[in-house]
Amino acid sequence: MRFDAILFDFDGVLLESEYAGNLQLADYLSGIGHPITPEQSMANFMGLSGSAFIDTVEGWMGRPLPADFHAARAIENERVLRDGIDAVIGAVDFVRALPRDLPRAIASSSSTHWISTHLAHLGLLDAFAPHIFSGHEHVERGKPAPDLYWHAAKAIGVDIADCVILEDSVVGATGAVASGAFVIGLCAGTHCPPDHAARLCALGVDAIAHDFDQVRALIA
Repeated sequence: MRFDAILFDFDGVLLESEYAGNLQLADYLSGIGHPITPEQSMANFMGLSGSAFIDTVEGWMGRPLPADFHAARAIENERVLRDGIDAVIGAVDFVRALPRDLPRAIASSSSTHWISTHLAHLGLLDAFAPHIFSGHEHVERGKPAPDLYWHAAKAIGVDIADCVILEDSVVGATGAVASGAFVIGLCAGTHCPPDHAARLCALGVDAIAHDFDQVRALIA
């Protein structure tokens, strides 16, 4: 390994949740008179959470979200928490093949409940717990600030400069690059459009990987 630790974003890196979530969001927004495709939704909102997500969606709409929005999202979240979502191709095998003593953590904008539940579905909870960190639970400034990655590196006892980060979203990659780690822009998920690598490169990521075989080569 070239690095002393590896930090993972979650949605879109290990879990194929980005397209599913943005499809539901696009259907909702289109249904209330603001037509948008899942691809456009991902381009505008992917990687955001909490108030930053709501503010961005409402800014795009030009008005507040209807009162039933949160209920609709909650129903969909409960469904996928119950049923699970597929892993990004190659993700499970990649994590299982990491050296047992290699420090690693999840640093995600999602809640720890969401992350832990889906890690359990994927059979990977033991590979990360207790080092599962959420941008709106563990730091004051979530992504695109670098604080969550600094927090995760400190928690596992590794200097951020000695870490490699796997990120897929523009928002997350912005924070990862600012953290001072080596950043791999991962374009392995089904949500990544053909120009996604170029967008991540423009943010200053150190390398691009289109699948986990390329990640292995980059960190070896």
